[in-house]
Amino acid sequence: MFKRILIANRGECAIRVIRACNELGIESVAIYSEPDSHALHVKKADQAILIGPDPVKSYLNIHRIVDIAIKTGCDAIHPGYGFLSENSEFAQAILDAGITYIGPSPDAIENMGSKTNARTAMLAANIPCIPGTEASLLSAEEALRTAQDMGYPVMLKAAAGGGGRGIRRCDSDEEVIENYDLTTREATAAFGNGELFMEKCIVEPRHIEFQILADSQGHCIHLYERDCSIQRRNQKLIEVAPSNFIDEDLRQRMGETAVKAALAVGYVNAGTVEFLVDKNHDFYFMEMNTRLQVEHTITEAVTGVDIVVEQINIAAGNPLPFKQEDISLHGHAVEFRINAEDPQNGFFPTPGRITRYHSAGGPGVRVDGCVYPGYVIPSFYDSMCAKLTVWAPTWEHTVMRCQRALKEYDIRGIKTTLPLYRHIAASEVFRAGQFDTGFLEQNPELLQYKAIERRGDIAVAVAVAIAVHAGL
Repeated sequence: MFKRILIANRGECAIRVIRACNELGIESVAIYSEPDSHALHVKKADQAILIGPDPVKSYLNIHRIVDIAIKTGCDAIHPGYGFLSENSEFAQAILDAGITYIGPSPDAIENMGSKTNARTAMLAANIPCIPGTEASLLSAEEALRTAQDMGYPVMLKAAAGGGGRGIRRCDSDEEVIENYDLTTREATAAFGNGELFMEKCIVEPRHIEFQILADSQGHCIHLYERDCSIQRRNQKLIEVAPSNFIDEDLRQRMGETAVKAALAVGYVNAGTVEFLVDKNHDFYFMEMNTRLQVEHTITEAVTGVDIVVEQINIAAGNPLPFKQEDISLHGHAVEFRINAEDPQNGFFPTPGRITRYHSAGGPGVRVDGCVYPGYVIPSFYDSMCAKLTVWAPTWEHTVMRCQRALKEYDIRGIKTTLPLYRHIAASEVFRAGQFDTGFLEQNPELLQYKAIERRGDIAVAVAVAIAVHAGL
């Protein structure tokens, strides 16, 4: 087993890996930029090294990260998610330095990171794919001809995309022409690669992904599925495990397909095979994420498998300690991404100082967070403050527990997605447990919530009024 692991990430993601290291008796080394000097992951790690002054570029400095790992005696690096987690150059630089990369091979990252290459590999393995182009589009004119042949609606997608960015639906010739340049620019800015491809748009789809684990001895299993259909602008908000939409037969077939997809590319470590499922229960490969997913917590809740610990064990060369038949589902789990955003203002980011913070607790409740009272949420990074994961034996119990936990959770000083989630969890459409990717668009009333008036707010207002009246 490793002696010391450097975590090439920040925030709650870094804290999650630090906790796994602690449980395995492994020392952790955190890195941080100057704006992150008071971040919680800096306080939690065994060592914390300043990587640079720039808030973003510092975390992307491959040579500096590897150099720190060498100087601190780290024998492995965990990339987390985001930043360099799907960068094959980073993985190769780590290996070249004689350090273990906790993730798949550079080749697997490269091949599956390109959506067009991934489609080609999946088609060769007889994995069902969404009808679309097998190569990148060369021009807006080619995109237009392709859309006309394919039939509307279609999706323009970044070949090197991920995280819901670089994706636009087109319902007409005009929208193809308009969106081609926009999506190209967005893809170039986000991924350094402006190549696009096109797929047929699956109407009213469910976004269902399967977590897989594969060791270096050729064994691969899945940990069942997560339903990630509640989104805004292709960005996940709420995830559910298992899905309430698919039945046992479809679950088994999709799980077997996910394992087949991973084996087809010689995949090792943790990964996620993502599918779209249409209203007829036909499913199609969408992409493979070659890293730990934000929403891995709900899979851990319903299977009892510590995915980060298994990532580390696999990277150390150990075989998987269980077979597929050893994995079973227990209960239901929901993850809420608590973001510093204003849902009623287009989910506009709301960085700022947290004046009060009280997380939820109790049976079946897990919080993975990186904020605390007085912490200033910076404007440079992803807006997620914390993840609330709720588990219960039945779906009905899970919904009630979600409502209870969300009422307990209190963040002041900034606007967050918490009020929206309270409104969603109390709604009949959420209780029904079946949602597609148009959930928020189909239920706009969910955004018409009112902030909950809290006793603390009333007390403060009364105290201020008394002070003013007394001339203080």
